[in-house]
Amino acid sequence: MTRNELADLYKGYIACLNHQAWDNLGHFVHTHVTYNATTVGLDGYRAMLERDFREIPDLVFRIQLLVADPPTVASRLNFNVSPRGEFFGLPINGKTVTFDENVFYEFVDGKIAHVWSVIDKAAIEQQL
Repeated sequence: MTRNELADLYKGYIACLNHQAWDNLGHFVHTHVTYNATTVGLDGYRAMLERDFREIPDLVFRIQLLVADPPTVASRLNFNVSPRGEFFGLPINGKTVTFDENVFYEFVDGKIAHVWSVIDKAAIEQQL
């Protein structure tokens, strides 16, 4: 897979998330996907994303930076959201917060097999 093909595949994955097209998630995510070094599997990954959308009704993944170097993608995602209740243990309760996520993906057989994510919790805390 070329850099451009991998970048396009990743953009398709982000579109899948933003449209909450959960039945298509398996086209992008490996059956045995890991998240921050823990095997969650496709079903667990989907459940995590569905929970995120329930807790953050206005959730939209916005790509700020994308570097594709097969088989790896590095991305900086930006969020401007209003989570319900607590978010990362912080009492957000509907307040709008802006933050970034730095995330790396490793693709195996054309699907996301490993995800390493770091969310800028400090940026959220500063807005409270």
